[in-house]
Amino acid sequence: MRHPWDQRLGVWWIAEDRPEAPAIVAAPSGRTPTFGELVEAAHQVANALRAHGFGYGDVVAYALPNDVDAIVWQLATTEIGLRYISLNTALSADEFAAILQHSGAGALVTHMDYLDRFPDTASAAALRVVVGADAGLATPAGFIAEPDLLAGQPTTPPADRRQGDSIRYSSGTTGKPKGIVRPLDGRDPAEAANAMAVFGRAFSFLPFDGAHLVSTGMHHGGCQSFYLGALNVGQPLAILGRFDAEQTLATIEAHAVTTAYMVPTQFVRMLKLPPEVRDRYNVSSLKSVVHSAAPCPLQVKKDMMAWWGPVIWETYGGTEGAATVAKPNRWLEKPGTAGRTIRGMTVKILDDEGNRLPANVIGNVYIEREDGQRFEYRNDAELTASVHRGAAFTIGDMGYLDDDGYLFICDRAKDMIISGGVNIYPAEVEGVLSSHPAVGDVAVIGIPDPEWGEQVKAVVELVAGTEPSEELAQDIIAYGRARLAGFKCPRSVDFASALPRTEAGKLIKRQIRETYWAGAGRQV
Repeated sequence: MRHPWDQRLGVWWIAEDRPEAPAIVAAPSGRTPTFGELVEAAHQVANALRAHGFGYGDVVAYALPNDVDAIVWQLATTEIGLRYISLNTALSADEFAAILQHSGAGALVTHMDYLDRFPDTASAAALRVVVGADAGLATPAGFIAEPDLLAGQPTTPPADRRQGDSIRYSSGTTGKPKGIVRPLDGRDPAEAANAMAVFGRAFSFLPFDGAHLVSTGMHHGGCQSFYLGALNVGQPLAILGRFDAEQTLATIEAHAVTTAYMVPTQFVRMLKLPPEVRDRYNVSSLKSVVHSAAPCPLQVKKDMMAWWGPVIWETYGGTEGAATVAKPNRWLEKPGTAGRTIRGMTVKILDDEGNRLPANVIGNVYIEREDGQRFEYRNDAELTASVHRGAAFTIGDMGYLDDDGYLFICDRAKDMIISGGVNIYPAEVEGVLSSHPAVGDVAVIGIPDPEWGEQVKAVVELVAGTEPSEELAQDIIAYGRARLAGFKCPRSVDFASALPRTEAGKLIKRQIRETYWAGAGRQV
């Protein structure tokens, strides 16, 4: 038998060489297919789509829960050159309608639990499929149950297999959906899957070594990149339906999880568990846990490293493209860094006029592919142009490169607070306040101030069992003043039952800010 490093990698080749290898070891539905079974299911869906006339470049949108079906439909669409849109199941009916209309999706696939989100939004899609419904079951007008769609379709590979791709709809924190598209290259799907294996190995995802934990929303591009990186090196997936701090630890122990993708809010929630709960579970199998999507408070990451060891990797970039990687030991040498530029990419720090800034000077972070390839926002040339300077693009962050070329992110440009002409970066303040024992989550924003322009406000979600009070608000302010320069500290603290975040863990600050700026007649 070949050594694992010498084997052909990628789901399609693994299914040929080791069809009995487990592909999923845990899922909310209880389904645990092997690689052979997973690939046969994908082939059957691909053949059904072909039978309904779907061809190269056509668009399929799906809204599916964290489970096996999301992977099957993703593999099926990409092996026949389609573009898939993985919809966030938390979206409203109006948001679904906007994306379906904007994308021109020819097929809509949804779970029977989400049918209420599509009262009349599916009319533009020629094919509408319900997953989780039995064959012959009555479905809403215009929909077909998945078993009926698949009836009679072969589980063998479809003809003329060419690699497809996603359309990533990312509203981020702006509220306006953006469909990010790149040119299709028509590669063989097996070669594309092998490329994803190379991606996984770059983060020390070792072939056939343990399992990969899926604990964030599977519609999210970051989550998808890393579970595909793991699956394509032969690591089976342990899928959680939703994140629960203790269940996450239990799953790591039960399935000897070696790799995972997480977001910083998950770290915070696990660190808030009582010590006796944290100590109950063995997490020593972990080798590589990648986080991205939102800034991780410095102390939170230090505490996670102390608990789990030097296994936490960091990436910086966005749905539009990856930029940097910080390996665990390098991060410990340079705490707070988002890492150095990955191969094939360049990071530039520019001023508002587009001039390149020297080391250690904060400016706008721009990312550029060295091959000059650009993405575009679907059907939005103006937005595409607004984020590009030549081939370089920005996702709206402020930061700097140190003398060794390591990137440090300060904050989102639009979230920066300017008080009395001084720039204040809320992420730094949030990182400090989040370590207060009563703080479960925190958003720092600028609110109107007649003298200073803006003043710093902290909006706090408390840990369970803690009651808000003026005394606690003052204690949180004092906690910040003991650890930060006075001008950075909040002048006041408000309490909220829950702070709005995207599935990727980013605070939706526009929603928080609206409360305080509604009557100001200005937004900054």
